[in-house]
Amino acid sequence: MSQVNRAETGILDVVIVGGGLVGGLTALLLAQGGVQATVLDAAPILDEQQVLAVENPRVLALSQATIHLLKTVHAWEKIARQMPYTGMQVWNKNGYGEINFGQSSEKFPSVEQSLGSMVEPSVLNLAIQQKMLEQLQDYRTQVKVVRVERGVGCWIIQLADGTQLNTKLLIGADGANSFVREQALIDLDVLDYQQAGLTCAIRTAQPHQYVARQIFLPTGPLAFLPMASLNVEQDQHWISIVWTLPDDYADEYAALDNKEFTQLLTRESHHMLGEVLEATPRAKFPLKARAAKYYVKEGLALIGDAAHVIHPLAGQGVNIGCLDAAVLCDVLLHDQKRGVWAHEQTLKRYEHTRKGQNEAMMHAMSVIGWIESAEVFPLVWARNFALKQVEQQTLLKDRFMAQANGFNTLKATRYAV
Repeated sequence: MSQVNRAETGILDVVIVGGGLVGGLTALLLAQGGVQATVLDAAPILDEQQVLAVENPRVLALSQATIHLLKTVHAWEKIARQMPYTGMQVWNKNGYGEINFGQSSEKFPSVEQSLGSMVEPSVLNLAIQQKMLEQLQDYRTQVKVVRVERGVGCWIIQLADGTQLNTKLLIGADGANSFVREQALIDLDVLDYQQAGLTCAIRTAQPHQYVARQIFLPTGPLAFLPMASLNVEQDQHWISIVWTLPDDYADEYAALDNKEFTQLLTRESHHMLGEVLEATPRAKFPLKARAAKYYVKEGLALIGDAAHVIHPLAGQGVNIGCLDAAVLCDVLLHDQKRGVWAHEQTLKRYEHTRKGQNEAMMHAMSVIGWIESAEVFPLVWARNFALKQVEQQTLLKDRFMAQANGFNTLKATRYAV
C-alpha cells in the first residue's frame, strides 16, 4: 500500500502531539477517566538501562501537586531515582534578610515528609513512557507531524510517513517551539531576558541536608538543587546548579576551565556548602518568557510549554504545565459524562482558569528577578525589609508555600487532595 496520503478511518476523539511529562500525564489522566487518546511522540522508546546508567546534571523541582498527579496515574512508582527536599533557603548576597521554608534533614526523607522532589528529566520521561506503553492503546513514537489544519468539524494531522489522522480534539503538548501552535496560527508574546541559564552538577564539601538553596547575586540568581547520585557514599554531596546570568557572563563562565569555575562558584556562593570540589561539563540555554495569545481554538488546546514558558527563577515551569493537564482533563471528563466532548465553552473554561494564573506567575518572576538584582538603595532596603517580614510571619510563609505546592489549583478539580 502506498504511504502517500494514507488516511486512517474514522475521527478520533483526541490526539495529543507531544509525549513528554505534560502530554503523557494528560493522556494517562484521560485514560483513567475512560478516554483513550492517540499520542504522537517524536522521541524513540527509551532504553531503561542506558537512562539510569547516566546522571543528568539538570533536575526538575516537582511540587507536591505534581507528585500527587503522578501518583494518581501510578507513574510515580516507576521513577527509579529522585531526591526529596525538606527545606528551602532564599537570600540575597548583598542583603541581610533571608527566607527559610521547611527544615533540613539528616536522614533521607520520605516524599510525604518533603516539600517536593528533584527528578532528572530523563528519569521522569522514562517513567511516563513506561506507563503510557502499559495504559495507552495508541501510543506512537518517532513520529513526525508535518502539517496541521482545520477541517470540517475536525483537525487534520499529516504525518511524515503520509498517514492522515482526523480528530475532534487536538492537544498541543509539543514544547516551547510548538509546531501545533504555529500551524494553528496562534501568535506568541516573547520576552527576551538577555540572559542564559548555566547548568551542571557539582560536588560540594558539605552535605546539602535535603535543602534547596537560592542566592540572589548582582548578576542573577544561583540555585543549588539537591540531586540523587549513583555514588551512595556521596549522595548528599551532589548538587544540580542553575545559574541565571547575563548573556556575556554566561559565555565567559562557560569557557572557564574546571578549576577556575569551581573556585568562582565557591566564592560566589559564599561557601554555603563549603568548597565546590568538582563540576560536570556545563550546558547553557537562553532564557525567554513566552506566552501564547490564547490557549484554545475550536477543537484545539495548548498545554505546558506550548502555551507558556516562564523564567526558571522559582522552578515552577514543569509544575504549572502539569496543572494545565489536570484542569484540562477535569473539564473534558466532566463534559464526557454529560455526553458532549471538547465543547467550545469547555475549552474556554480551561483557558480562563489557567491563562490568568500562568501569566500572573510569569510577571511575578520577572518582577522578582528585577528587584533582586537591583542595587538602587531604596530597592535594596525594601527588599531586605520584605525578606525579614516574610521570614517572621508564619501565616504569610504558609500562604507562599500553599501557592507553590499547587494544591490550591487542584481544589476545584477531581484531583483535589
